[in-house]
Amino acid sequence: MSEKLNGLELTRKLVSFNTINPPGNERPCVEYIADLMKKKGFETTFHEYETGRTNLIARLPPTTTAACKPIVLSGHIDTVPLGQASWSVSPFDGEVHDGKLYGRGTSDMKSGVAACVLAAIKLADLQVRKAEVAVIISAGEETGCKGMLELVKHPKLLGECGALIVSEPTDNRPMVGHKGSLWLNLHFKGVTAHGSMPDLGDNAIYKACKAIEILKNFNFGVEPHAILGGPTLNVGNMKAGMNVNSVPDFAVVGVDIRTTVGQTNAQVRGAIAAALDKEVEIEILTDMGHVYTDPEDPWMSSSIAISEKILSGAVKIETATYFTDASVLKPAFGNPPTLIMGPGVLAMAHQTDEYCEVDKIDTCSEIFQAIGENYVL
Repeated sequence: MSEKLNGLELTRKLVSFNTINPPGNERPCVEYIADLMKKKGFETTFHEYETGRTNLIARLPPTTTAACKPIVLSGHIDTVPLGQASWSVSPFDGEVHDGKLYGRGTSDMKSGVAACVLAAIKLADLQVRKAEVAVIISAGEETGCKGMLELVKHPKLLGECGALIVSEPTDNRPMVGHKGSLWLNLHFKGVTAHGSMPDLGDNAIYKACKAIEILKNFNFGVEPHAILGGPTLNVGNMKAGMNVNSVPDFAVVGVDIRTTVGQTNAQVRGAIAAALDKEVEIEILTDMGHVYTDPEDPWMSSSIAISEKILSGAVKIETATYFTDASVLKPAFGNPPTLIMGPGVLAMAHQTDEYCEVDKIDTCSEIFQAIGENYVL
């Protein structure tokens, strides 16, 4: 490992690996990270759930009899595709212009992975550690947290956790959670007939439109949370019929629901089913629970205070707008306090000419290191 390894250098290296998902092919990238961590004494394990789709678990044991559960830093290494628009820079060369590092995954979230890895490496230099330091790098997050969902099927491999950091892009703002995500396809069936004789058919679009009107004013029966806010529902798309002169015998409505504290996705799904026509068939596309840690939780409060000290200013208590691997990890670990924070530019996630601000990477790593030291010492 280079003695000069820093946030910029490591993020550029990670960006040079093409991990666009699909197909992903995260293995070469996590092998590079594993080599770095093994040199600092970490025990590394690969979990490959499909060919080339590889999660990494790196563990650094405590130096004394462990007094508390491990602190875990986590991030995903896959990225979304480049999109249809042309890039003005190479998406894999890590070009730097005006203090910004450009490339696919710079913000979402290879800079965050770099911050995790660098902080963990610094924690390896501590002479005394009362808790294990673990880093979990996942594959397949961008397509519904596939890698983490496969990993948590193996509890012994996953291990334990007393405090969790997920380094998604937040502009280095500490966030205490995010809403859950429940994406559904609602399938409606009808009977086709000639468009000139609609009375002989059963119009699936009419059934879908009736359902949409119900969903438009759907009452979740839960009060908005003080920080996380209330649940939301959006009808995002609809596919129906084959041609204009036939009664449509099918309609599919796509629904995006974001859930909050005080409800579970299963409860919401049941309420949706009860409110709609019994003929509807519900297909689950994404089912990720909400994540929330009370900012007054001792570890969260301490982590926010550390962030404020290093960032030289008070921070607003916020939650992220997206879902993360924390939806899978937090419950699998028994719901430890969970911080979502990373150096990536939130507005740059999935964008053409994606970039991150170079100076924020090392700042984030410094915050993670300080949170880790406060936890393990």
